[in-house]
Amino acid sequence: MTEWGGAVQSSKVDISIAGAKAGRWPAGYHYRMRIVITGGGGFLGSRLARRLLERGTLTDARGSEREIREIVLLDVAHPAAAIDDARLVCRVGDLADAATVDEAFAGGVDSVFHLAAVVSGQAEADFDIGMRINLDATRLLLERCRRLEAPPKLVFASSLAVFGGPLPDPVPDDAPLMPQASYGTQKAIGELLVYDMTRKGYIDGRSLRLPTVTVRPGKPNRAASSFASGIVREPLAGIDAECPVAPTTRMWVTSPRSVVDNIVIGHEAPAFAFAHTRSVNVPGLCVAVGEMVEALRAVAGDRVAARVHWRHDAAIDRIVSTWPANFAPQLGPALGMRGDAGFEDIVRAYIAEDMPRS
Repeated sequence: MTEWGGAVQSSKVDISIAGAKAGRWPAGYHYRMRIVITGGGGFLGSRLARRLLERGTLTDARGSEREIREIVLLDVAHPAAAIDDARLVCRVGDLADAATVDEAFAGGVDSVFHLAAVVSGQAEADFDIGMRINLDATRLLLERCRRLEAPPKLVFASSLAVFGGPLPDPVPDDAPLMPQASYGTQKAIGELLVYDMTRKGYIDGRSLRLPTVTVRPGKPNRAASSFASGIVREPLAGIDAECPVAPTTRMWVTSPRSVVDNIVIGHEAPAFAFAHTRSVNVPGLCVAVGEMVEALRAVAGDRVAARVHWRHDAAIDRIVSTWPANFAPQLGPALGMRGDAGFEDIVRAYIAEDMPRS
């Protein structure tokens, strides 16, 4: 097998536009690119798909910019919002089922965005389902990538939850992984698998440790961090919201707009931009939960902010308190990633882009 990228980058063969014209592509290779997004039916997956369709091109593991011919959204459900584009295909099925993954990979795959996961609160409450989806399905997906004729690029959506325990403030890129909950443990194992398979030349992988994404539209989910969206989204909709942690609790957050930008940047980063690691602490914003509510007040007024009620939930607080809240990312910004300027900007972006209109 020819090895590409990572530690074996020097062994790349000539896969360029000139090589395509000379007929030197690997057998079955299409110059136009095919992409799989796991969790593609979710908010981030569908938003990422729209961004990629707008771009029209991506850079593959060989360093060639290629036109996108098809994006497969693989999830347990169809996207809530339909995307009208002939390049988009929806596949509904269980990511931990080999036949489902094989169907999504039929026709070849050049890039994978692995966003699918059981969220933090559910993974902690149900150990078996967390291990099945967050670990077993990730291993299955990586093994399927390994069987492709040419190694694909793979972006793994990891989490700041891989960190925990005593940590410096802010947390540096090279802080040791010490997760304090099942979700973080499963993500940390996934990162190590992505790195090792990249080292072996099976994939060109990169793991992006995402901050808490807020404000997410739609209904609350079982993520321990779900309240970070609810305390903005619900009050703006005229609904009371409960906050389960103290106002002084700090979090590392990002807007949907910024996180999608940074996911694309993480994909486009060339292999030589990485050194001893393929894991990236994605830039975010350190903000106290009370400051989030004050930002909501500044944007929408006292009446809206008064709809937030503080009601402690020990189970949620226990999980959230294990997550570091402040980082000093270096690799992410060096790749071109950026965080949000302030939480008021995040609130305004939600109102402008994602808030339902009556």
